[in-house]
Amino acid sequence: MTIPRPRRPLTLRDVSEASGVSEMTVSRVLRNRGDVSAATREKVLTAAKTLGYVPNKIAGGLASQRVNLVAVVIPSLSNLVFPDVLSGVSAELDDTGLQPVIGVTHYSPAREEMVLYDMLSWRPSGVILAGVEHSNASRAMLANAGIPVVEIMDTDGEGIDTLVGISHMRAGREMAARIVAAGYRRIGFVGTHMPEDHRARKRLVGFEEGLAESGVQLEAREYYQGGSSLLKGRELTERILTRAPDLDFLYYSNDMIGAGGLLYCLDKGYDIPNRIGLAGFNGVDLLDGLPVRLTTTDARRVDIGRRAARLVAGKDATPEDRIIALTPTFMPGDTIRAVSS
Repeated sequence: MTIPRPRRPLTLRDVSEASGVSEMTVSRVLRNRGDVSAATREKVLTAAKTLGYVPNKIAGGLASQRVNLVAVVIPSLSNLVFPDVLSGVSAELDDTGLQPVIGVTHYSPAREEMVLYDMLSWRPSGVILAGVEHSNASRAMLANAGIPVVEIMDTDGEGIDTLVGISHMRAGREMAARIVAAGYRRIGFVGTHMPEDHRARKRLVGFEEGLAESGVQLEAREYYQGGSSLLKGRELTERILTRAPDLDFLYYSNDMIGAGGLLYCLDKGYDIPNRIGLAGFNGVDLLDGLPVRLTTTDARRVDIGRRAARLVAGKDATPEDRIIALTPTFMPGDTIRAVSS
């Protein structure tokens, strides 16, 4: 896969040429100053958005036209996954003079556009952002930023500059193979139904593909919208087992709801892992406090943050294919039957 390098930063002249309006008028429109007709304003704003132009807010006399900030754009601060990523980023930037600045999108493509527009206007030295799915406007801004752009957490997709993450399709397929090898056949899935959670969606696709390779179909699904919680996991587990009481394994889209499901099954006296097995995803520290260790997959969050920061800081060379694919690590825990060798 060939990924183009970022082009030079766009200027007022580029917007002027694209819109057929003078640079002075373009400047007035973008600064929301002066008397400009609605038609002209719309023409300028459309051209700027299509090109991915972002105004420069830093002082004109700054020689480098860059500040020592790295824009780190993530979908959530409440999700236990992303603090680990930020820890990795911070650890690698600590001795570089670069400072991470955090933007949160709440899984909204429109909000991601706004966050990127504001952050890029300050001309950071690099961008680290979660995921590979972005709006056309966001992709245009990033492609024309003229700085290192590292998309993290996912390698299943087309990158703008450099990708650092895991294949969620692979993680789903590998979990399916482990579950089938352990002898489970009536399998259910519990997870997010948010269309913006692309990584969870890819894991489910890979999971179903892995089951199909062994001649097994997913027997039941239980979806939810909103944030993950232990209570949500308990509720969803009760719901899916009430509908399909003969399920012998539940695969959860993340560890938080998986932990809630585990607590529900323990309360109800299920024989784990013989009567029913359970698995989550992420490998978060929350699992250390459970009475039974939940089977999961380590998504390499800290490593991803570190590798992305090293690229932005120039500590590591960018690989020729512009992809750093880390390997998701299966963590068997106590909620899956051991496979005899």
